[in-house]
Amino acid sequence: MIPSSSNIKNTLSVLHQVPEGHVGVYWRGGALLKRITEPGFHLKMPLITQYEPVLVTLQTDQVKDIPCGTKGGVMINFEKIEVVNRLRKDYVYETLLNYGVHYDKTWIYDKIHHEINQFCSSHTLQQVYIDVFDQIDEKMKDALQGDCTRYAPGIEILSVRVTKPTIPESIRRNYEQMEEERTKVLISIERQKVVEKESETEKKMAISEAEKTATVSKILMEQKLMEKESARRQQEIENQMYIAREKSLADAGFYRVLKEAEANKLKLTPEFLELKFIEAIADNTKIFFGDKIPNMVMDQRLLGYFLQNATPQVPIERQVKSHA
Repeated sequence: MIPSSSNIKNTLSVLHQVPEGHVGVYWRGGALLKRITEPGFHLKMPLITQYEPVLVTLQTDQVKDIPCGTKGGVMINFEKIEVVNRLRKDYVYETLLNYGVHYDKTWIYDKIHHEINQFCSSHTLQQVYIDVFDQIDEKMKDALQGDCTRYAPGIEILSVRVTKPTIPESIRRNYEQMEEERTKVLISIERQKVVEKESETEKKMAISEAEKTATVSKILMEQKLMEKESARRQQEIENQMYIAREKSLADAGFYRVLKEAEANKLKLTPEFLELKFIEAIADNTKIFFGDKIPNMVMDQRLLGYFLQNATPQVPIERQVKSHA
C-alpha cells in the first residue's frame, strides 16, 4: 500500500533525508519493503521506490470531540483526550505491514472512541463526571495497551490524559449548586474540626499545666521531706555524738574518781593519818586541855598515837604549864 502522503517529488527524488527520531520505510510497486533506514541521507530508485519517514520516538495523539451517552441516557462530550505513545523500532515493519502508516488511527483514535463509549454506557453521569473521573485516565491506558499488546505489540501506550467532559447546561448548574452546598458543608465540618481541635488543644494544655503543677508540688514536697529526713538524721547523729561524748566524759570521771579512791585508800594508813593530825595540831597557836572539850572532836586512835609518842618524863599538865 502506497501511503497517501507520497507526492511526485518524493517519487522522483533519488537522494532523501531521514529526520532524527524517525526511520525510513520504503514501498516498491505498492509492496512494503523490509528495508528500514536510520536518520541521515540515503539513496533510492526514482519512480519505482517510494519513501516515508515514520516517527519512533514519543508522540502525543489528540483525540477530539468524543460524544458518549451515560448509563442514565445523558449525552456528554469529551472535548479532548491526549494519548502519549511510541512505536518500537523493531516492530515498524510488522506494524506498517498490518495496519499501514496511519496505524494510530486504528489503535488510538478509533479505539479511544470505542473505550470511552463503553465506559460511559456502564456508568452514571455522577460517576463519570465526579465519582470515578480520576480513574478514567488509567482505565483508558490499560484498555488501549491491552489490545495493542495482543494485536499490535509494537505500539506502547505510555499515558492517557482525559479532560473534564462537557455536560448539558441545566445539569451543570445543578452540579454547581450541589458543589456549592457541598463546599459549605465541608467548610462547616472543617470549621467544627478546627474548634474541636482548639478545644482539645486547650484541654491538653490545661491537663499538661495541671500535671506540671502537680509534678512541681510533688517535687517540692519530696524535697521538704528529704530536708526534714536529712535534718532528723543529722540530729540523730548529733545526739549520738553528744551521748557518746557525755558517756566518754562520765566514764573518764568515773575512772578518775575510782583511781582517786584507790589512791586515797592507799594513802589512808595509820601513819599517814597520824602525820596529818600532828600537822593539823602543830598549825594551831593555842591548845586547850581539860576534862570536857565539847566543841572539839578527835579520833581517839590518833590521840592515842599522839599521847603514846609524847615525851614520858614530862606529864601533859606540866608541859602545858611550862609552855604557859
